[in-house]
Amino acid sequence: MKYLLCILITAVLSYLWGSLNSAIIVCKLLKGEDIREKGSGNAGLTNVLRVYGKGAALATLIFDLVKGVAAVMLARVIVTNVAGVTFFGGDKIFIGYIAGLFTIIGHMFPLYYGFHGGKGVLLAATTLIAMDPLTCIVSLTVFGVLVAVTKYVSVGSIFAAITYPVFTLIYQSIRADAYPGHIQNFLVAAVIGGLIVYMHKPNIQRLMAGTENKFGQKKKNSVENDAPADKNS
Repeated sequence: MKYLLCILITAVLSYLWGSLNSAIIVCKLLKGEDIREKGSGNAGLTNVLRVYGKGAALATLIFDLVKGVAAVMLARVIVTNVAGVTFFGGDKIFIGYIAGLFTIIGHMFPLYYGFHGGKGVLLAATTLIAMDPLTCIVSLTVFGVLVAVTKYVSVGSIFAAITYPVFTLIYQSIRADAYPGHIQNFLVAAVIGGLIVYMHKPNIQRLMAGTENKFGQKKKNSVENDAPADKNS
């Protein structure tokens, strides 16, 4: 019962924390304006960069970095050190995956903003840094290579999301002594990857139709039609 209670509390607090939208908060503080009323209307890093420039975008990026890493690290410290709870043969890492998952869910479906958020790619990367740095590097490499080859950010994001749980399973299985809960970690990673792919449905449809915009390419469609494509933060 103690284990389930720790998971439940971690999930709820992480979701509420993840529901804080960095783009909205940063633009309100720095510009006194609502980013959702500007540009594409998307409360994400891409729209912040287009509307307010590099300064506001950098602040948004840093906020997301802190949000992802803090959620994972705090969950580990509080649950394993304060509550003294470990999982699956002494695994102190699993609770970080739970925190990361629900922080991402909060970002995608934020309570404070009508359950309408971003696609979670940036936040997933920041939580992954705290959960499994090596897998994070591999996933970012997949992302970078595919974007360089295809010029589609969405393609890099989707394939990084698909390969991320696979790399997690392979690496943690090899290091099973350090990751006694590697199967459970893999399952949570698979849910995270699946959610990111699901949030890219509009991009997948445009890729199939040949209307997806390439990286660095000027928008061919109207802002209204392109708004979903901007939600990559």
